[in-house]
Amino acid sequence: MNLYVLRHASAGQRRSNPVLDVKRPLDKAGKRDCLLLGNTLSSMNVSFDLIVSSPLKRSLQTASLVGTETGYEQKILLSDALAPSATFAQFEKLLVECAGHESLLVVGHSPNLVQFLGLLMQPAQPTTASRPPANVRLRKGAIARLNLERGAAMLQWMLDPRVVRTLYANSTTRSRRKISRK
Repeated sequence: MNLYVLRHASAGQRRSNPVLDVKRPLDKAGKRDCLLLGNTLSSMNVSFDLIVSSPLKRSLQTASLVGTETGYEQKILLSDALAPSATFAQFEKLLVECAGHESLLVVGHSPNLVQFLGLLMQPAQPTTASRPPANVRLRKGAIARLNLERGAAMLQWMLDPRVVRTLYANSTTRSRRKISRK
């Protein structure tokens, strides 16, 4: 299975009231980054069999915008296994439930998504030798593709919003120099 792990895009300042923070939407920059990422993924011929999102508004908006740009037409599933308070055991259970899909996009939050990535890439060790999980930096709006075929997950690539903006800017500029016709 190809697992795509996407951290929700920019959503402004965290609210002190947890009830209000659950409903915090993406800001203007976050929406723009989602559309650019979706467009970039579409140009890379990336598509998803299933999209699962955290139930929080900013994650669902991120999933919806990226899904629309990549041609995803099914319903986006919501799972507490991607909520900020989720555990790795819950995340593993979600992966087992979605194992029948070849291309899965999960959208959630930091720090748990970052920890999940690190733990997935950690090779299985005997219980006597504990090794710290891999350290991965996943900025807001960044996506990572992992291959979950055998053993530890293998990170295939990552796209950061800064890289996506640069790629998009360079792809929309002319490759030929402007020449005066006077």
